[in-house]
Amino acid sequence: MYQRELEVAARAVTDAARLCEGVRRGADSGTLHKGDLSPVTVADFGSQALVCRALADFFPHDPVIGEESAAALLSAPGAGTRQKVFAHVRAAVGEAGEDEMLAWIDRGSHATYAPRFWTLDPIDGTKGFLRGDQYAVALALVVEGMPVAACLACPNLPGPGGSRGVLLLAERGRGVTCQPLFGSEEGQPVRVSGVGRGDEARFCESFDAGHSSHDDSARVAAMLGISLPPVRMDSQAKYAVVARGEAELYLRLPTRKGYREKIWDHAAGSLVVEAAGGRVTDVVGNPLDFSRGATLERNRGVVVTNGLLHETVLEALRTVGVAAD
Repeated sequence: MYQRELEVAARAVTDAARLCEGVRRGADSGTLHKGDLSPVTVADFGSQALVCRALADFFPHDPVIGEESAAALLSAPGAGTRQKVFAHVRAAVGEAGEDEMLAWIDRGSHATYAPRFWTLDPIDGTKGFLRGDQYAVALALVVEGMPVAACLACPNLPGPGGSRGVLLLAERGRGVTCQPLFGSEEGQPVRVSGVGRGDEARFCESFDAGHSSHDDSARVAAMLGISLPPVRMDSQAKYAVVARGEAELYLRLPTRKGYREKIWDHAAGSLVVEAAGGRVTDVVGNPLDFSRGATLERNRGVVVTNGLLHETVLEALRTVGVAAD
C-alpha cells in the first residue's frame, strides 16, 4: 500500500547516510549547539536537506516534522557551518543554490499535526555520530496518528556477511526487512526473538544517562532476573537491535517529571519493532500517540520488547514506581 513511499524514503535516507559518512570521515563536523545545548552538525543539516528535497519532489503536499531548522545557519556563528553544509549537499545533488538548500532544510520545520505527514530525525544520536559510535537516519510516514511506513538507516550496525551498515524498511501489516545499507542485496525479513523468560533476556538502553534513567532500568532488570549488563548505545539503532532479535528489551525511562519524548526519536523505530512482531508502549502500557504534533504529549517514557516480555516489564515498572508521573 505504501510501496512508492518506501522506495522514495529508502533512497533518500541512504543518500543522507552516505553524506553523513562523508562528513564523519572529514576533519571538521562544524558542530553548533542548540538552546538545550545538544549538538547539531554539518551532517544533521545536510541529511535533512537531502531527505526533505526528495520528499518535496515526490510528495510535495506532505508536511515534514523534523528535528532541525535552517535558523542556526543564518546566524553569524553559523556562517562557516552553512558553507560546509552547502558543499556537502551540492556534492550530493549537483547544481543547487544555497537558498534552495536552506529551503529544503526548513521544509522539515513543520510542527503541527496533519492527517498525513513525515517525521524525520536526520541524525538520531548526534553524540554517537561524533564519537564514531551508533547513530541513525530515521524517517517515518504517519497517517491518522500512526506510523505506517518507516526507513531506519544505521551506518555503524553490523550487517550481513560482516558488512557495516544496515537499512531496515517497515510497512505496517507487512513486516520488516533488513539489508546492507550501501549494498545492492535485497532485504531479508527479520523477527524479534522468541525469548519469553526474563533471566534469558538481553536489554539495551541509551548511552547517555540524561536520556533515560539507568538506575530505574537496573532495578527493572534485577526484578526480571536479567544478569547480563545492558548494551548502551545511541539512537534508534536500539530499535533495530530488538527487531533483529539481538535483544529483547529497550527501556527509555523518564529522567525528570513532565518531560515528553519527541516523535522523530521513536516513530520509525517503533514501527520497525512492531512490524517485526514486537511491542512498543509508554511506561503504563499505552500505545504511542503520534497525533499531537512534535511530541508524544500523551505518553511518558517508552518501553520496547519482543512482545513476550512486555506485560512482565510493565508490571516491574509499576512495582518500582516508574509508572507514576
